[in-house]
Formats: sequence, structure tokens, C-alpha cells
Amino acid sequence: QVRLVESGGGLVQAGDSLRLSCAASGRTFSNYAMSWFRQAPGKEREFVAAITRSGLHTYYADSVKGRFTISRDNAENTLYLQMNSLKPEDTAHYYCAAGPIADRSSTSYPDWGQGTQVTVSS
Repeated sequence: QVRLVESGGGLVQAGDSLRLSCAASGRTFSNYAMSWFRQAPGKEREFVAAITRSGLHTYYADSVKGRFTISRDNAENTLYLQMNSLKPEDTAHYYCAAGPIADRSSTSYPDWGQGTQVTVSS
């Protein structure tokens, strides 16, 4: 099992930017595909972005494509999510997850962090 700890969330205004980080420990980080999911109050957890083990391939939800960028630093065991042009509808609890393949389904990721809250005011 890999331990994941997210950070970087906060309260921002619409149009602002934030960068989330996810620090991994316990296992070899580069052996895992990584992803970001989010969950807003009263809604189901939804896919945001995923990245392959090497970082060569990335995948995004349509709602964030062109605004968010997922990246990873395997030397630093850290996953990132750069979020630009934030909108109120981006408000949610953001989670990073680790699994064997980069996939849009939450069931593909056995290891999850506790999440970090992002709130975007209009």
C-alpha cells in the first residue's frame, strides 16, 4: 500500500489558480499510475485527471481540460494538479489516488489520500 497525503487546497476567487500536491510514501512511486478525483457535497466522486507511471500520458475530464494540468515528479515522489481559471463549480474535496493503470474509474485505484478542500467563490 502506498500512503498519500494531499496539500495545497484553499479558498480562492473565480479565475484564480491553485496547485495541489500529493506526497507519496511507502512504496515505489514510479510503479503507480496516479489520478485526481473530486467530490462536491451531495454529489458522487468524479474523475478529474490521470497520469501514467512514466508521466508520458495524461487524461482529463472534459470539464477541466485546458484549465487543469496533472504532472508528477518521480524523483520527489510527488503528484501535482495545477488548476487555472478556477470556477465556482470546481469547489470540491480533491483526492489523489494510486493504482496499476491510469483509468477514469475510481475502482481502478486501491490507494487514496484523505483529500484537500478547494473552495472557489464567485
